[in-house]
Amino acid sequence: MSRRIIMGSAAALVVLGGGGAFALAHAGEQPPALNNSTARYTAPAVDREGSFTFTTDVTAASGVKSLKVLAWPADSPVLAKNPLTQKELAAVESATCKPTGDDTAHCTYRVTVTAAESAESAKGRWHIATLATADNGDTSFNDKTATFTVD
Repeated sequence: MSRRIIMGSAAALVVLGGGGAFALAHAGEQPPALNNSTARYTAPAVDREGSFTFTTDVTAASGVKSLKVLAWPADSPVLAKNPLTQKELAAVESATCKPTGDDTAHCTYRVTVTAAESAESAKGRWHIATLATADNGDTSFNDKTATFTVD
């Protein structure tokens, strides 16, 4: 093999290796990601309370610290003028998160819904806002992670 081919190959390996190392380092800096998110609302009945349940898998390279969850009506006039912010979501209730791996947790947020609460709630489409926080402090905010309908 000629010396020029060997030197060119070595240079290409250095460039590709450096790019791969950069990609791996950059992947470790990604904010938390949510996958497999589902929202389910069950209306109360005469003989039982209703419920709202949101589940998701959160992945963060440094580990999952918390997941904040807030349901809000899609046709809210207040939120149409002033959308939710990450700061506001930091003050709401947290989901219960259980580790499913070194960098992943399965999170569940569940609340009961009484007949009185259901009667006072807006009917129609609702959105789920989430704020995921990694162990290293990185965050991921989404005001429309999932949707559900209240009949």
